[in-house]
Formats: sequence, C-alpha cells, structure tokens
Amino acid sequence: MQYGYKLSAEGFGPQELVRQAKLAEASGFDFVDISDHYHPWLDSQGHSPFAWTVLGAIAAGTDSIGLATGVTCPTVRYHPAIIAQAAATLALVSDGRFTLGVGSGERLNEHVVGRGFPAVADRQAMLREALEIIRLLWEGGYQSYRGEWLDLEDARVFDLPGELPLIAVAAGGSDAAELAAELGDGMFGIDPDPQLVGAYRDAGGTGPTYGEVGLSWAESEDAAVQAAFETSRWSLTGWKVMSELPNPVNFEASAQVVRPEDIAEAMPCGPDAAKHLAAIREYERVGYDHVVLANNGPDPDGFMDFFARALKPQLVS
Repeated sequence: MQYGYKLSAEGFGPQELVRQAKLAEASGFDFVDISDHYHPWLDSQGHSPFAWTVLGAIAAGTDSIGLATGVTCPTVRYHPAIIAQAAATLALVSDGRFTLGVGSGERLNEHVVGRGFPAVADRQAMLREALEIIRLLWEGGYQSYRGEWLDLEDARVFDLPGELPLIAVAAGGSDAAELAAELGDGMFGIDPDPQLVGAYRDAGGTGPTYGEVGLSWAESEDAAVQAAFETSRWSLTGWKVMSELPNPVNFEASAQVVRPEDIAEAMPCGPDAAKHLAAIREYERVGYDHVVLANNGPDPDGFMDFFARALKPQLVS
C-alpha cells in the first residue's frame, strides 16, 4: 500500500504547492498527485497554476516522494505529443519518480482553446488515440500517426528516460477500466467501487490502482465541515455535472443545492482519526493499492501532522 497527498492546484498558488509537497515528503507520504486544471472549480478557490511547472519545481526540491498528474487530459487543451514530451522530461528530472495520470477531461478546462468539448464516447475514442500516440513516441525515433481524431506528423521525443513513466488511466466505468488495462499501466478512480477495480483486473490490468478519497481535517468537526463546504461543495454534484460545466460561475450555481450537512454526510470531517481511517480502508477493501488523501480542510500543515501522528501508524500496522 502507498498513500498520497492531493495537491489542490485550484486552492493554492504555485509556491505554496511546492512547499506542501516538501512537507508531504517530510510527513511520510509516498507520493503527491496534482490536478491539471486551467480554471478552479469555484472563483473562491482563487488559483490554477500550470501543473507541469509546479511538478518540475517539486522534482527539484524533493528527494524521494513520487509525483503524478491526477489527471491530465491529453486530447483537447494539449496534444498528446506535448504530453509525451512533458512526461518524459519530468521522468528524467525526477529520477524516475513520475507517473502520468490521464483522463478524458472536463469542459471546465478543455473548452478554453476553442475546439469545443466532444461527447463522452468521442472523448474516450480520443483518449485511446492519445495513448497510442504517446506510446508510439516513447518507442523513439520519428513517428507519424493518422487517427479519426488526432494526427501526428514526423515527430520525435529526443530525451527519453531509460525507464518510461507509468501511465495510469482515469476510469469512471467499465469501458474506461478496460482501456486502462489495455493501453495503460494502472488505473485512477474516485469512488470505492469494487466493480471498477474488478473490471480493470478482469481485463488483464496488473498495475497500480489509484483511488482518491475526499476528507476534511480540522481541530473541530464544524470547522472541517465549513471549510469543505466553502471550497469543495461542487464535488457533490456528480461526475455528469462536473465534466460538462464550462466555468466556475456554473459550478457555483449548480452547487447551490448542496448544504453543509451534505458535506458532513459525504466525507469524514473533523479530528476523529477513526472516521478518516474507515474511509481510507474502504478504498483498500475494494482493491485500491494507492490511496490519495484529498484534504478539504482549512489547515494543510495541521492535516499533514495529523497524518504522520494519527493515520500512518495505523495504516502501516
């Protein structure tokens, strides 16, 4: 089992994210993953730096902690040739500590380049082609590709690491889990759904499975609930909403139906270690072997101390 810390690029600026990654390493986390957004979910979050620059700074400022994108969409805002180059470079400067997490994206981030946002089935087809292009470029040499959605013309990634990064594919259903098994090296999930992990394994997936668990730590339950409500109430609207809305103002409107008591019901809140451990172990129980802790509380430093003092000793015992 490995435990990761979620770097919320929507909630913090680039220097603070680098500082948090260094603190996560000192606190005993095995890896960090960072969201790759152009916009925050809500204007009140107030940030959205370029994730790849932040990861480069983290690689330079840490020694052993793993790094991952959680996750990047390599089809609309980026061309997969750019992601193939970026991931190879990050693997080199991090001495092999990087995992490339990829997914089919959200309109929130992808519409900004003016190419529209395709339907779900088309996005999955595009992701398949993107993975094929990335794999092709990582074979070395000049490569070309002609797909229904994406093309590559006479391109070569010159700096390739001796050991290529793992690719973990985000999955919300069985089709994506099967794609993760076929063209990825691992799978990302956000729900403790045994059928999802089972679909990945049944399709032949043998790599790591990453599951992201939302929680909110604070010295009181009320403070934890309020902090999560202010910054993360959008997360209760469901993936069909989250993938389709274009801007923070739309998420603000859609999340008006969410109440603080809904937050308290949806995730462990407060200082009780037993609640947080139960949520983490639910992900372990269904088969995830890399659990990402996404803290929605108001105090990152306090949460990391809580992890080192109260959670990790229980998790590794």
